[in-house]
Amino acid sequence: FMNYFLRALRDASKSWPLLLAAFLCSAGVAGLWGANIAALFPVIEVTLNGESLQNWNEKRIADAQIKLERHGQEIEQLRDRLTGGGISEAAQQSVQNKINTLTLQDKGDGALLASAKALQPWIENYLPSDPFETVLLVVVLIVMSTFLKHCLLLTSTMLVSFVAMGISRDLRVKIFNKALELDRTQFMNQGSAGFMAQVTHTADMLSGGITTTFGGAITEPLKIIACLTGAFCISWQLTLACLTLAPVVGFMMVWLNRKMRSASKNILSQALGFHHVMLEALNNVLTVQAYTMEPFERQRFRDSTTQMMKIGLRHNFYRALANPITEVLGIGMVATSIAVGAWLVINKETQIFGVTMTEQPMTVPGIMVFFGMLIGASDPVRKLSGVITGINVGIVGAQSLYPLLDTPSKLKEKSNPYYLPSPHREIALRNVSFSYDGIDTVLNNVDVAINFGERVAIVGPNGGGKSTLINLICRFYDPTEGTVELDNVPLTELAVKDLRRRIAIVTQQTELFNETILYNIRYGRWDATEEEIEEAARKARAHDFIDEFPEGYKTKVGPNGFRLSGGQRQRIALARAFLRNAEILVLDEATSQIDVASEELIHEALSRYVENRTVIMITHRPSTLALADSILEVENGQVTKRPAANYRAA
Repeated sequence: FMNYFLRALRDASKSWPLLLAAFLCSAGVAGLWGANIAALFPVIEVTLNGESLQNWNEKRIADAQIKLERHGQEIEQLRDRLTGGGISEAAQQSVQNKINTLTLQDKGDGALLASAKALQPWIENYLPSDPFETVLLVVVLIVMSTFLKHCLLLTSTMLVSFVAMGISRDLRVKIFNKALELDRTQFMNQGSAGFMAQVTHTADMLSGGITTTFGGAITEPLKIIACLTGAFCISWQLTLACLTLAPVVGFMMVWLNRKMRSASKNILSQALGFHHVMLEALNNVLTVQAYTMEPFERQRFRDSTTQMMKIGLRHNFYRALANPITEVLGIGMVATSIAVGAWLVINKETQIFGVTMTEQPMTVPGIMVFFGMLIGASDPVRKLSGVITGINVGIVGAQSLYPLLDTPSKLKEKSNPYYLPSPHREIALRNVSFSYDGIDTVLNNVDVAINFGERVAIVGPNGGGKSTLINLICRFYDPTEGTVELDNVPLTELAVKDLRRRIAIVTQQTELFNETILYNIRYGRWDATEEEIEEAARKARAHDFIDEFPEGYKTKVGPNGFRLSGGQRQRIALARAFLRNAEILVLDEATSQIDVASEELIHEALSRYVENRTVIMITHRPSTLALADSILEVENGQVTKRPAANYRAA
């Protein structure tokens, strides 16, 4: 599952310049976070001792030099004891341990002396000698660095958000493109509600996960590293002692990760069901109202939202549980440091239970800065719980999106498809069988040909396979067996765009966009002029009723044309097909909702329009059958072709 999320991160990493800039900003934030805490050290020293930093640093140099000189003398004396002989083996080991301890202390004093000497010129040249002025300077620097820190944090957040939203936008486009390229069976496996949920809810989940990963998952750990590094510099042994709870908290966070990921997955599943229930009821609202099923649909919707709420509460519980777990680590670190550090300072010791904690006794200012570093680390540790939640949500989103994007369309196109000259000569089905589910056969061993310019009517009982025959010719599906051919070339060898440009189709269930009439007719050929659009409308006998609207062709038809009657919608769809001027016209009960008078006018227009083009009609109306040259009878998966005159005589 993590592989899908890593794939999303790899996609995001293509914008590496922006992410690099965001990382540098995050590093700056972490550095300033630790520096603000470290800056308290000179303030504490100066305030408590009432002296200038210059004098304080000179004393550090002098003290370090004295210690190094004294330790050097002690080490020489101890080595003389070892070489002089006359002492027991146990005493020799004790002397050697003392030499090792002094040598280790010398390393610390030497590092302190080197750093103090390096700082002295800077302190003398750039810092005031008055203690209170020094305090004011440090306070001003802390305020300025805090402002700079938030500027860097804002910049990092915006850069990461830009990259994440760009990935989200690209994914939405890919999902939309995938929905358009799948065959109808694959599309219906997701349904409109499924694709809508993927485009909105799931893409947002993944975008949030990417933002969290490149934002909080970088900034917060860097803050922790900066503070723990400062604490290590003061005493690495004491820092490790304060982290004793880390493995336990880590185990708890792994357990929480699994729980939150499972809850996020359930939320996504319920979101898909939520969209399904909502769209199904709203898209069929007339049926719901006609059969007084409003209470039933309200209850369905209430049940789906209630279930979603329950899962959301479980997710929020685990998310809320992450905060106290991470805070336990933070408080545990601070509590341990207070207890151990206080004992070391009060007793002026460097060891506890025989374990060396510091090379030198801790001072009050030193232990206070150490406390500050651990407190500074505890805040980003607490925020990591939100980071982990965001990453889990992103993982679930990626797990849902990428398998869908990786689903290959069954309507595969060759890398170098054929483009045939127009007009075509023949459409042929060669031993074609088809099944939607692999169990029930809709068409069985169909072998039929339709010549260019031929007008074919498809008749037969409902469910016999008439629409399936058209869907195969238009290549909305590929046959289970056999081939559908255009001029002896299988449709699978042709470019889908080349095939579809030859076809204009009008279905019984007219599909219109929530745009103007002009827009819906122009959809047949987008580069058509308004004069050509009006001419197509006149042929479809739609111009007269369009002209009666106050806004004419600029009248909006509403969602799926609900502002128009069924007959008006079909005539607009016919106008769209006429405008396409395709060589193959497919009519699937295209005049079923048109009144008799209008149908006669449309048949008159069709009789002129169908010249020099192939027409395939599904119909039961005698008036439409009169246009046919031949009849395809479809029944029980079998297709029989015979002349139209013989069919009408029968």
